[in-house]
Amino acid sequence: MTTLDPAGVHQKNFTRFLQKLAARREYGLAMLLALIAITATLRSPEFLAPQNLKDIFANASQTAVIACGVMLVVITGEIDISVGSALGFLSAILGTLVAPTTAPVPGLGLPVALAVVVVLLAGTAIGLINGVLVTRARVPSIIVTLAMLMILKSATTLIMHRGFLSNLPDSLSFFGTGKVLGMIMPLWIMAAVLLATFALLRFTPLGRRIYAVGSNPDAARLAGISVAGVKIFTFAITGFLVGIATLITQLTTFDNAIGAGLELLVITCVVVGGVSISGGTGTLMGVFLAVLLLSIQKTFLIFLKLGPGWAYWDKAIQGALILTAVLLDHLATRRQGDTRGGH
Repeated sequence: MTTLDPAGVHQKNFTRFLQKLAARREYGLAMLLALIAITATLRSPEFLAPQNLKDIFANASQTAVIACGVMLVVITGEIDISVGSALGFLSAILGTLVAPTTAPVPGLGLPVALAVVVVLLAGTAIGLINGVLVTRARVPSIIVTLAMLMILKSATTLIMHRGFLSNLPDSLSFFGTGKVLGMIMPLWIMAAVLLATFALLRFTPLGRRIYAVGSNPDAARLAGISVAGVKIFTFAITGFLVGIATLITQLTTFDNAIGAGLELLVITCVVVGGVSISGGTGTLMGVFLAVLLLSIQKTFLIFLKLGPGWAYWDKAIQGALILTAVLLDHLATRRQGDTRGGH
């Protein structure tokens, strides 16, 4: 005759609860967002004011655009930590190309349209280099993108060593602050990128191949999928999206601090959003909710009136969220293994 251990039963029930939460990350993120919104509103009713909500989404737009690309890379089982330095480098290139020759720090005075094309091509090229080195030279992606991060940071410092790039053309600011039908361009661009990414993953053979490569690259290869080609595509599209994000920077002055720390924020959003760090799983909805959570968190900390120390809390919470996400990812993997074992 066996006796039930109440403590053991409660522990198993709690573990199952965490495993279910891990498998449905979007629900947990949605509940956490609602809790933060309710708490902030009780503290200050202005939190849900239309203008504040617009600001939250506008501030999230750049992160969301880049996170769409990094999400694709991580689903394939790789990682890209060079996106922040790439944004800074592309900003320096963009500013140098369009700044007038008579500016305090002279630029080339090129047309904005031409500069936009150059920046998008340069971003794509950075991603292609990362992808080729990872797949063809077989260098781990963490090493490749770390090296790229350092190279781009040095290049940005070299370009920007004379100071700030200012007096930029008004037509350039349209991408960051211009309005169409009453909504600023970053929100339109973010919506377009999100819809395109959703369509790619949900309705195209390439989207299914991205998941297949991350789930089991050997099986994908046997099925006739070009694993290297898929990974190179995800790195290249990430570089292209960093170029898009560069255009919607809501700044009128560029310096070499642009993009600092952005890679940590983006990786946090992707992992917290439920994309498995081992590849093969993840949803765009989860990633977008995580982007909103991290964006609303900054505003929430400011509304709590913590003073200058809010920035330290912001980084600490990011670290805690990453650890929690990795734990949930581990529990979800264990649950899948237990389910297979049960069958």
